[in-house]
Amino acid sequence: MRNFIIKLFLNSVAVLLASYILHGVHVESFGYAIIVALTLSLLNISVKPLLVIFTLPATILSLGLFLLFINTAIIELASYLIGHGFQVDSWWWAFFFSILLSLLNSILENLLKLPNQTISRENDVKIFDKDGNRVA
Repeated sequence: MRNFIIKLFLNSVAVLLASYILHGVHVESFGYAIIVALTLSLLNISVKPLLVIFTLPATILSLGLFLLFINTAIIELASYLIGHGFQVDSWWWAFFFSILLSLLNSILENLLKLPNQTISRENDVKIFDKDGNRVA
């Protein structure tokens, strides 16, 4: 849960930075940046997998480049759902915003070096000898 909140905050900062860089993307405040980050997270969990499945042939034929247009559609949908606090002027601004947002998220996460949530199972390993007696 802590990592989700940290990633949500980093995504909010990336949304705000990207809106300052791109003139066609408008975020009213940091509060709306948090709402945008949360909305994008929810849309990426719920809508994006369906879009990827339905457009799988186009994604395969374009060698994955069609996923950029799916990300653009998700950003346009988020802009529609949020309303006046987050506006994207055109499809191309959403396209550039998706690319810049991905780059900024990657840079910010690498700067912080967030720990992976891998579960270590070293204590669960049991070693037995050939007679079935536990050695370790």
